Amino acid sequence: MRVSVIGGSSIGPETAAVAEALGERLAERGHAVVCGGLGGVMEAVCRGARAAGGETIGILPTDRRGDANPHVTTPIATGMGHARNALVVMNGDAVVAVDGASGTLSEIGLALAQGRPVAGLDTHDIDGVEPAASPAEAVEYVERVVDRD
Repeated sequence: MRVSVIGGSSIGPETAAVAEALGERLAERGHAVVCGGLGGVMEAVCRGARAAGGETIGILPTDRRGDANPHVTTPIATGMGHARNALVVMNGDAVVAVDGASGTLSEIGLALAQGRPVAGLDTHDIDGVEPAASPAEAVEYVERVVDRD
């Protein structure tokens, strides 16, 4: 399946390690990563997924594919700014939120409005977001709740 990973664009080393482990776990389980394609959580999750041989799709806010972080295998330029957040969550079968601020909050809201299951790793405490203690727990949750027919 495709899993959208959302989170902060400016993160510390601890959050980067969590996002990288998440990307690695998703790729090892055969899932593609969808994200916003830039830095922070997006770059770390893509780095982890690529290290494990996974596919990464970056839906960029800019109109240039070259703006994607170096670990994105399929960059999609939109020129839409923050409006691209809807495309990020709509292109995943589930969402994992890692850390994040207002942009992540908007993506969580869009995901819940579209009926996407959302797992959260140290992110906003919102009804409908399933808290996960680790990347492995987040992946297990989305695998369990997504109907893959």
